[in-house]
Amino acid sequence: MIVVARIRLSCSSVGAEEKEALARVIDGAYLGMGEEVRLFEEEIAATLGGNRAVVCVATGTAALHLAVACLDIGTGDEVIVPTITYVASFQAVRATGAKPVACDVRQGDVFLNLKDAEKRLSAKTRAIMPVHYGSSARGIEDVYAFAKANNLRVIEDAAHSFGNVREGVKVGAEGDIVCFSFDGIKNITSGEGGAIATGDEMLARRLRDARLLGVEKDTEARYGGGRTWTFDVKHQGFRYHMSNLMAALGRAQLKKLDRFAGRRRALAARYLHAFAGMNGLSTLEMDWSHIVPHIFAVKVPHGAREALADYLKAQEIETGFHYQPNHRLTLFKTGYALPVAEKLADELLTLPLHAELTDEEQERVISAITGFFRTR
Repeated sequence: MIVVARIRLSCSSVGAEEKEALARVIDGAYLGMGEEVRLFEEEIAATLGGNRAVVCVATGTAALHLAVACLDIGTGDEVIVPTITYVASFQAVRATGAKPVACDVRQGDVFLNLKDAEKRLSAKTRAIMPVHYGSSARGIEDVYAFAKANNLRVIEDAAHSFGNVREGVKVGAEGDIVCFSFDGIKNITSGEGGAIATGDEMLARRLRDARLLGVEKDTEARYGGGRTWTFDVKHQGFRYHMSNLMAALGRAQLKKLDRFAGRRRALAARYLHAFAGMNGLSTLEMDWSHIVPHIFAVKVPHGAREALADYLKAQEIETGFHYQPNHRLTLFKTGYALPVAEKLADELLTLPLHAELTDEEQERVISAITGFFRTR
């Protein structure tokens, strides 16, 4: 009996360098937040370029939550969020007591639809949270213009976008507040973890304290391997700091970013070439040569998505649905329709894409999809 190996939708890419980094921290017997975190933040800032403060935290969701909370957005306030995103974006807003207000997305690239966002504005709106769906944020400049015109802060959910370049500048080197995720399957990983990049130094100081339960200036003590025992607390804080173990893993991964980015782009390019002109399936309209694609989603209309997903599953090929519209979830239901998102929600199918995916495995995916549509 021939056993066909399963092709994973996503996968961490770790090796000897990551093991050595973790062993170094374990041997040093200081596992919590310390010098490794400081070095990781400095190396991220250097990678991004620009005059940016970088604050590393426990998860990408923690990054979003802290960003909202440290802007003093809370009960009675609203934040506009595109409905097609992982539920973390909505939960991060709600965790502050504020209301996430769902808006529609664009058909071509699933990015926030500004025309619909304008409909969601109210006197309570304090911020807008554009999501870099599939690593793309084309039109982000328009979001900033919209925010300026309406006196809003911009919190970019760039969980998919670490390593991206936009107009010759790394994502995170500019902008109000940019939040990254480093969970196990992102463009680089620290196991879990996230980071906030901002040019607002006052906000950065608040973020550094808030990740350590609001303890003022505890960050500086921990960077030096110590603790703050006499302190003041003026704002709500959370236990959201990153550990040395996580930072060491992230530092090893950061050295591999260019290789990971090149591999992800090459895989996306092969999919784009294979699916060009294919009846029954279309790709998203993105600047594929400049993004580092975290996922590769295609649109499969006319009720064929589930059939294709089941067909691929039978051939040991994993797929995913990124994402359910949040306004359909019980906790975030709205009294209005978001028609583009609702249509896309029944069409989007995510195909395997990660740095460990081989050419042979990708060819299996392409051949299976081609075969599926040939028989319909």
